[in-house]
Amino acid sequence: MQFSANCHTTCEPYCAFVDDKDKTADNAIFERDPMRLISLCFCLLLPFTAYASCEGRDLRLDLSAEARAELQETIDSIVFPEGNHWIARKGDTVLHLVGTLHSNDPRMSAVVDRLAPDLSKADAFYFEVTQAEMDAFEKDLAKDFSPVLITSGPTLVDLMPDEDWAALSATLAERGIPSWMAAKMRPWFLSMMLGIPTCLMNTPDFDRGMDTRLTELAEQHGIPQFSLERVEDLIAMFDSHSLEEQVASLTRLAGALQAGDDQMITMANAYIEEQHAAILELAKIQGLEASGLTAEEFDAEWRSFEDQLLVQRNASWMDKILKLEDQTVVIAVGAGHLSNENGLLNQLQQAGYTLERAAF
Repeated sequence: MQFSANCHTTCEPYCAFVDDKDKTADNAIFERDPMRLISLCFCLLLPFTAYASCEGRDLRLDLSAEARAELQETIDSIVFPEGNHWIARKGDTVLHLVGTLHSNDPRMSAVVDRLAPDLSKADAFYFEVTQAEMDAFEKDLAKDFSPVLITSGPTLVDLMPDEDWAALSATLAERGIPSWMAAKMRPWFLSMMLGIPTCLMNTPDFDRGMDTRLTELAEQHGIPQFSLERVEDLIAMFDSHSLEEQVASLTRLAGALQAGDDQMITMANAYIEEQHAAILELAKIQGLEASGLTAEEFDAEWRSFEDQLLVQRNASWMDKILKLEDQTVVIAVGAGHLSNENGLLNQLQQAGYTLERAAF
């Protein structure tokens, strides 16, 4: 995704309802390139996001032998827990399912080189959202920030306990997000902001991930591209919960939502190793530890997360995928959408497709 960097133009709709006295030197990043921060967040809406240049330690190395065994036992119980390239066949229909990482990693260059000979023969590419449709959405968003910001009524300062707001503001300040800006963000969107490690804030080409690279491949060969969903529908799904419910969830999970360099490195490494189920399970373990919630409380929040970001979207996508017949199609979506009972691979198998893991 590539957002406009013209601050004078893109900042006006938002600045119109923010008092000048609230702006301080700590908002330099936003004023220089406000859409960049929003672009980072939209990447984080789509599992998985990471960037290999973040310097950190792979957290899997620190797991105890017991923790490793428990993690592996869980993964072994999951259907299709690994593999970033699968081929599904049914009659004359051939689907190449490619699990993607939405942010840049230099190791992807070799992956695309290996995939290109097969994928360049496809009749069509399907992405979560095509670059063309994202560009159109971004132009509208630059004129009207209301899809991601609270433009009227109480702000998060009014809705959150003072202590929680102070802690959250400090965390966001480390990411270059001033409190006056954060206060007017919709809670679901702000939760995505927490997933941005500070190493991403000034990283060039952070968004040239696998999706972008495959878009370039399709364009190079003149292959039509289509979207599985609209950004507007995704936003509507998050906003289906009341503002108060969103604030309550954000308050409970603020600690668990924060990502640092170590989390990004772990995610990027596991992705290249094609261990997408392990990424989600490890995130669940770490989230519970960081949240301060009981296991029961955290499980409820996690199930809600899975239902929104994975289960509901997978079901919607399958309605379109199952209508693809007598052609060769590339389905490029976040790798987290492949595994588990509600994953695309299992649903395709249940629909009568034969599955074969392919080179990645």
